Amino acid sequence: MTDYTGHGPHPTPPQIQSHAPAGYVCPFCGLVNGDVADPNNRCELSDVIYQDDDLIVFAAADGFGPRAGHVMICPTEHYEALYHLPDRVLMRISLMVREVAFAMKRAWNPEGISTRQHNEPSGNQHVWHYHLHVFPRYANDMLYRHLRQPMDVAYRAEIAQDIKATLNPAKTFLPEN
Repeated sequence: MTDYTGHGPHPTPPQIQSHAPAGYVCPFCGLVNGDVADPNNRCELSDVIYQDDDLIVFAAADGFGPRAGHVMICPTEHYEALYHLPDRVLMRISLMVREVAFAMKRAWNPEGISTRQHNEPSGNQHVWHYHLHVFPRYANDMLYRHLRQPMDVAYRAEIAQDIKATLNPAKTFLPEN
């Protein structure tokens, strides 16, 4: 049996409905398209680290704790949640997560890396476009005990430049069959 997107041998899940409110303007689609003019879009073009036909990688608008700053990875096409991703895009995201982690290690030498991803309101999703967070970690940073705080655009641009300088996106492409 193939999954409900027709992209793999997965059982068909129950119907997954959209949680985006009526008239939702997706901030990540705006960033992908180079248009962050919507007043509710907190993304900036200077946040972008990397973009190709499948993925966009960018500095997050919010940070957590004293060592705030992390990176997000999204598909360029609008998929609301993990359930909707085609296998090829999910594989590209996984490969990019690893490369972003290596780039963070080269740029900042953190003691560890954490990732997290949320789906649906009860899963703590609040932007209705799939995105995966990649965090640099340090001893006793207590990342998950801090509230989200907006980060200055100039600081996010520094994060983007640090990671862009050490990222090797060529390692994220799947071999052609």
